[in-house]
Amino acid sequence: MAQATKRIMILATDGFEQSELMKPKANLEDAGFETTVVSLEKGEIKGWDNKDWGESVGVDKTVEEIDSCEGYDALLLPGGQMNPDILRMNDKAIGIVKMFASTNKPIAAICHAPWLLAEADLIKGKTVTAWPSIRTDLTNAGANVVDQEVATDGNLITSRKPEDIPAFSKALIEMLGESVEQRELENA
Repeated sequence: MAQATKRIMILATDGFEQSELMKPKANLEDAGFETTVVSLEKGEIKGWDNKDWGESVGVDKTVEEIDSCEGYDALLLPGGQMNPDILRMNDKAIGIVKMFASTNKPIAAICHAPWLLAEADLIKGKTVTAWPSIRTDLTNAGANVVDQEVATDGNLITSRKPEDIPAFSKALIEMLGESVEQRELENA
C-alpha cells in the first residue's frame, strides 16, 4: 500500500531567521516531505540573514485560509527575533499552534520561536530550549528550560540557534517517522 506524502506546515512572517526556515525546509524536502509556507499575508515573506534582510520565500497560504491542521503532519516554527514576535500577536497564528497541539502532532520551534509555544500556553511543565534571551520568558511561562542542542518533550521539539539545525531537523524527521509507524500499527 502506497504511503501518502507527509506534509509539514511552516508558519512564518517577515523577519524569519533565513537559515532557520530555509535549511529545515530543505532537509524535510530532501527526506521526502512536502512543505507549505503559511503567513499573515499573500505574496512573499522576507528573511533576516545575519544583520540585514535576506531572501524572500513564497507564501502558499495565509493564516486566514487555515481552518484546521487536517492534512498536515507537523508544524515548523522558524525563529528570528521579529518573526515570532509578530506572529505571537496574531490570534489566528496562535490558534494554528494550538490546533497542532490539540491533535498531538509534532511542533518544532527553534531560536525565538518557542515564544509562540509560550503564547499558546503549551510549555508549562515541559522541557524546552531556546535562544538565551528568551529563556527567562519560557521559565516564567512554566517551562523547564535547558541549554542543549535539541529538547524533545512529547510532541514538542525545540532548539537554540542556527548551529543546531542539523540536530533539530533530524529530531523532527525521526518524530515524523515514528508517527508514520504508529499510525500503521493503529490502522493494522
